[in-house]
Amino acid sequence: MLKFKTKLAVAGVAALISGLGVANAANITVAMQLEPPHLDPTSAAAGAIDSVVYSNIFEGLTRFMADGSVVPGLAASWDISGNGLTYTFKLHDGVKFHDGTGMDANDVAFSLDRARAEDSTNAQKALFAGIADVAVVDPLTVKVTLSEPNGSFLFNLAWGDAVIVAPESIENIKTNPIGTGAFTFVDWVQGDKIEIARNADYWGEPAKLDAATFKFISDPTAAFAAVMAEDVDAFTGFPAPENLPQFEADPRFQVLVGSTEGETILSTNNKMPPLDNVKVRQAIAHAIDRQAIIDGAMFGYGTPIGTHFAPHNPAYLDLTGNSNYDPAKAKALLAEAGFADGFTTTLKLPPPSYARRGGEIIAAQLRAVGIKTEISNLEWAQWLEQVFRGKDFGLTIVSHTEPMDIGIYARPEYYFQYDNPDFQALMKTLNATTDAGDRTKLLQQAQTIISEDYVNGYLFELAFPTVANAKIVGLWENAPTQATDLTAVYWKD
Repeated sequence: MLKFKTKLAVAGVAALISGLGVANAANITVAMQLEPPHLDPTSAAAGAIDSVVYSNIFEGLTRFMADGSVVPGLAASWDISGNGLTYTFKLHDGVKFHDGTGMDANDVAFSLDRARAEDSTNAQKALFAGIADVAVVDPLTVKVTLSEPNGSFLFNLAWGDAVIVAPESIENIKTNPIGTGAFTFVDWVQGDKIEIARNADYWGEPAKLDAATFKFISDPTAAFAAVMAEDVDAFTGFPAPENLPQFEADPRFQVLVGSTEGETILSTNNKMPPLDNVKVRQAIAHAIDRQAIIDGAMFGYGTPIGTHFAPHNPAYLDLTGNSNYDPAKAKALLAEAGFADGFTTTLKLPPPSYARRGGEIIAAQLRAVGIKTEISNLEWAQWLEQVFRGKDFGLTIVSHTEPMDIGIYARPEYYFQYDNPDFQALMKTLNATTDAGDRTKLLQQAQTIISEDYVNGYLFELAFPTVANAKIVGLWENAPTQATDLTAVYWKD
């Protein structure tokens, strides 16, 4: 999914100054490659939604900070019962939604009950499956009871899928999001931009910017031109890494290259023959030269991975040796699986550069061992419909940017359709474990299982390059969750 020389400031104030990036020091224009399909983070998997609304418009009981830590959000504090089953949250007083209505414990109960309901469309519904009951104690106190202890519960509540919404505004949330955040939604010109403005009645530390505009520029060449001409003030997740040295040499700009939670994978339909054969999946893994993909598609930016886990996490295991580049072994495995002459499957690619560029490289590598791929370039909405929801694919390339999301492998209905009861049992044990050392051991077991089952082709951890005007302060360098948090961003003199 997803060049303008003048800039329309949000909140109705026009600041028409061409050429200079700072049309008004209280406004900012941030470009992104992908446009969200809608603006409800609680009912879709598209990370582009969180890129716009996380923290800016919507908030949860807890939230991620730039360093990945989890801190209080709408919850001022909480108590956890001795058996680890009951969390009693005390909410901040005086919090209002953007329509002026108060946010209280009833809204928290509504949000959590909606997320875990049988008919929930929340993309991360599994995060809430362990909630047995949500009870309103008083307007500022809500008690959440779990069916079993969950050492990740506060972490899970920081996801964009767990933000607090109001029943009064839920009907139009996809096009008119009303949250409690430091910015209010102003306008969405689909195919072009989304405008937000500072929330004058924000309950916490107010935003330093008066307004912000998110621009959507999908083409890498156009992205380069827009930043170089200063038509945009910043480009998060800049899609043309080959141009970064040019920006680094230009004093007008700053270049931030951070880490992400983005496990970039050759995602594989584990229920589609012959990909349902572990030897075939293993052959694919050995046919892939990760470094060639990193160099060719990402110009060297990215860290090789051999499992679905971020290398910067202390529990990470380097399992790249399980799937080292070995075309001869790949051919032998195909022959053992009964496909000595290879086979043909689909390779459906969403818009990001890592997918489109990486897809061409992977197609050539697979072709070298006898696997032919029929490439389809899809827009983001098409990818979500065909691949994520429809499971109509053989192979695809996507970066999973959700934080520490190895638990998706315990969901047989998830789009790559991996069904392993042993792994599912391991995840249940992990969720019930609170000791840090024990959790590390379990996480490492989980990483090993999916690596040795060759569930997907594990490529690299996505780097997160941002190019911005040198005078902008407060942009996230790393991406512990997919977000463009502008709540602490400002222009320095």
